Amino acid sequence: MTNRQNRIRTALITVLTPELLEVEDESHLHAGHAGASPTGETHYSIKVWSKSFEGMNRVEIHRKINETLQSEFDSGLHALSIRIVKPNLDN
Repeated sequence: MTNRQNRIRTALITVLTPELLEVEDESHLHAGHAGASPTGETHYSIKVWSKSFEGMNRVEIHRKINETLQSEFDSGLHALSIRIVKPNLDN
């Protein structure tokens, strides 16, 4: 797990207390593309669900996540793919 991946995970857990959180470094898939760095840690995807999302629309959820990770964007995070997935918690 990369340093940025750990920081993303920690920030999202701290702010959202998610029931579901997966963070994946996809930088290797974007080598040579805009915003990519030879050292990686620029492109990530997350799959997330939090009870704090209840009553929020997708735009509001994306804004909350992006605000939570603003320091990462400021320090080199170029792209973040967000999948909001409400798990079946009744199983």
